[in-house]
Amino acid sequence: MTEIVKASLENGVQKIRITADKGYHPAHIQLQKGIPAEITFHRITPSNCYKEILFEEEDILEPIGVDEEKTIRFTPQELGEHEFSCGMEMQKGSYTVVEKTRKSLSLLQRFWITSIFTVPLVIIMIGMSTGGISHQVMRWGTFLATTPIMLVAGGPYIQSAWASFKKHNANMDSLVALGTLVAYFYSLVALFAGLPVYFESAAFIFFFVLLGAVFEEKMRKNTSQAVEKLLDLQAKTAEVLRDDSYVQIPLEQVKVGDLIRVRPGEKIAVDGVVVEGVSSIDESMVTGESLPVDKTVGDTVIGSTINNNGTLVFRAEKVGSETVLAQIVDFVKKAQTSRAPIQDLTDKISGIFVPAVVILAILTFWVWFVLLEASFVTSLLYGVAVLIIACPCALGLATPTALMVGTGRSAKMGVLLKNGTVLQEIQKVKTLVFDKTGTLTEGKPVVTDIIGDEVEVLGLAASLEEASQHPLAEAIVKRASETGLEIQTVENFQALHGKGVSGQINGKQVLLGNAKMLDGMDISSNYQEKLEELEKEAKTVVFLAIDNEIKGLFALQDIPKENAKLAISQLKKRGLKTVMLTGDNAGVARAIADKIGIEEVIAGVLPEEKAHEIHKLQQAGKVAFVGDGINDAPALSVADVGIAMGAGTDIAIESADLVLTTNNLLGVVRAFDMSKKTFNRILLNLFWAFIYNVAGIPIAAGVFSGVGLVLNPELAGLAMAFSSVSVLISSLMLNVTKID
Repeated sequence: MTEIVKASLENGVQKIRITADKGYHPAHIQLQKGIPAEITFHRITPSNCYKEILFEEEDILEPIGVDEEKTIRFTPQELGEHEFSCGMEMQKGSYTVVEKTRKSLSLLQRFWITSIFTVPLVIIMIGMSTGGISHQVMRWGTFLATTPIMLVAGGPYIQSAWASFKKHNANMDSLVALGTLVAYFYSLVALFAGLPVYFESAAFIFFFVLLGAVFEEKMRKNTSQAVEKLLDLQAKTAEVLRDDSYVQIPLEQVKVGDLIRVRPGEKIAVDGVVVEGVSSIDESMVTGESLPVDKTVGDTVIGSTINNNGTLVFRAEKVGSETVLAQIVDFVKKAQTSRAPIQDLTDKISGIFVPAVVILAILTFWVWFVLLEASFVTSLLYGVAVLIIACPCALGLATPTALMVGTGRSAKMGVLLKNGTVLQEIQKVKTLVFDKTGTLTEGKPVVTDIIGDEVEVLGLAASLEEASQHPLAEAIVKRASETGLEIQTVENFQALHGKGVSGQINGKQVLLGNAKMLDGMDISSNYQEKLEELEKEAKTVVFLAIDNEIKGLFALQDIPKENAKLAISQLKKRGLKTVMLTGDNAGVARAIADKIGIEEVIAGVLPEEKAHEIHKLQQAGKVAFVGDGINDAPALSVADVGIAMGAGTDIAIESADLVLTTNNLLGVVRAFDMSKKTFNRILLNLFWAFIYNVAGIPIAAGVFSGVGLVLNPELAGLAMAFSSVSVLISSLMLNVTKID
C-alpha cells in the first residue's frame, strides 16, 4: 500500500522524519517548491545497503550509522516526482515536489466546520420525523448543508484516495472517499430526478470519521508530549563558582568543568561528579527507583534529580544534549517512531483488504439489486455501508500507538527500548545470559568475614592499607571506616611484592598479605579449619600476623548485587533459563551463581570468546544477554536481545537493544514484563481493529436484515470511528497496567 505523506511546515521549513528499516517509512513524501526542506533519516537496520543516503538530483550523498539520525537539507525547485535511495541504489523512495499551497485547515478546524453544518442536518431530520419540515425543504436543505462538508471534510480524503488510485493502489481513505462520493453524487442526481436523497449519509459519515480522527490526534499528542515533558524537569538556573564566589546563571551557560553548588531541596542542574559534601538524591524521575540514593565525594549525580538533605558541590561532566535526561528523551523519541516487524504484516493486510472490500461492496450491491430485486437505493445503501464499516483505519493505529505509550511508560520505569523490533524479539527469548562482574555483582570486593579479634585486627590492617589503591586494601579500609575505627601511625612501612605489606604499629611488627608471606609461620587448627571453609566459598583470604604469629583472617569477595537473587527468581518464574558467562575462574563464578540461583555457569571465557558462547546457546533458542563493560559489546551485539546496564560503558550501551537506567537487576524483570505487555497490547489492538470489520461487514451487507438487524451508512461511520477510539484507549491503558 502506497501513501504520500506531506512534510509539515514549521517556522518556514518543511520537516519530515523517515525511518530506514526494511525499506524507507514513509517511502513517498510530498514537498512544496521553493521552501527549505529538512528530511531527517533514522537508520535502524544494520544492513550495509543503508549506510548512505543518496539524493542524486540534489547532488547529496551522506553517510549514516546504525541507530543514527541524519538530516538532509535542500530547497526543492523542480516540480514532479524525484527519487532518493540508499547509497547502493537498492532501496528507494520518492519525493514529489508541488507548487506552494495556501495554508490548509487543520483537522480540528475541519471538524468544527463540519459540526456547524451537521447541526442543521440534525434539525432537518427531527423536523421531518415530526412533520414540521416539508419533503422539498428537506431535500434542498440537506443538499445545502452537506455540500460544504464534502468540500471541507471530504477534500483531503478524496485527494488522498485519488493520489493512491493514480499509483494503482488503494488506502484506508479510499473506502471513506468512495462511500461518501457514491452517496453524495447519487443524491445529487436524485435531487433533480425527484427520487429520495441521502445527502445526510455522506455528511454524518464525515462527522463521525473526523470525530474519531480528532480523538486520535489528541491522544497521540498527549502520548508523545509526555516524554518531552521530562525536559521540563530540568533546573532553569545553576549556582556556579565564578571568581571565587557562587553566582546564579542560566542553565544554557553552564560549561563542562564548572563547579556547581546545590542546596537541600534544589535540583541538580547537569550531570557531574561530587567533589564536596554528602547528601541523598531522589533519582526516581530518571531511574524509576523510589528510594533516595546516598551520594558522597566521587559519586556521579544526574541532572534534574532532586537533592534531599545536604549541600553538595559537583563538577559538571555533561551538559545540554549530552545529559542522561536529554539522551533518554532522544532515545524514546527514536523508539516511538520505529516500527515493530508485526507492522509490516498489518501493512500487507491493509493493501489486500482495501481492494477486497471494494469488490465486496460491489458484490453486495449486485446481490441486492439483481438477485434479490431490491430497489436501486436500498442496494446502493447496503454497498456504501459495507465500504464505510470495513475501513481498516484502526489497523494503522494498532502498532504505533501501543509502541508510543509502551516506550514512554518504560522510560519512566528506567527501561529504554531502542526500537520496536526489540518488543517482538524479547517474546521469543528462552535463555537469559548475564555477565558476572558489575552486572550480577557489585564489581568490587568487600570484606565478608573477619576471623579473630575484629577491632584489633581490622584496625591494624586498615592502618597498613590506608594509602594503598589496591581493591582489596580499599575494601579493608572502607570496612574500618564504617566501623568507626581510627587509623594508627605506621613506621617502617614496606610493600612485599606479590605477598602483601608490613610495618611497625605501636612497636609491634605487623604483616598483612596472602599465604606466600607466612614464610613458615604455624597456622592453628582453628584458623586452618576456617581457611578451608572460606576457600570452599571461593573467597579471597588475607592473613594478618603480629610479631610472626597469625592473629586474624580476612575473607573478601565481590558480592552479588542487592535484589540479584530476587531478580533471578522472578525471571525463572517467567520460564527463562539463566546462565552466567564470565572470564573469572569456575570456583568463584559457581559460588556467586549458587548464592543467587543461576542454573548454568560458563567460566574462564575471554572477552573475544563471549560472542562465540552466545552463538552456541542460540542453537537451543533465542538468547538475551545482560552486560555493562567494553568486553561485553560483542556479546550484546550478537545476542538476539542485548540489554545494557545504565552505569555501563558507552560502547556497551551503544551495542545494546535495551538499556536500563538503573543498576538494579529487577529492572531486567521490568524490561521483560513491560515489553511483553506492550506486545500483547499490540495484539489486542489488532483484535479491536478487526472485530468491527468481521462483525460489521455481514450486518452492513444486509445478511441479517431478515431479523431486522441492519446498519445504515451513518452508523457504519460511527462504528468505524469508535474502532479507532477503542484502539487508542486500549493503548493508553498501558499507562495504568500493573507492573511488579
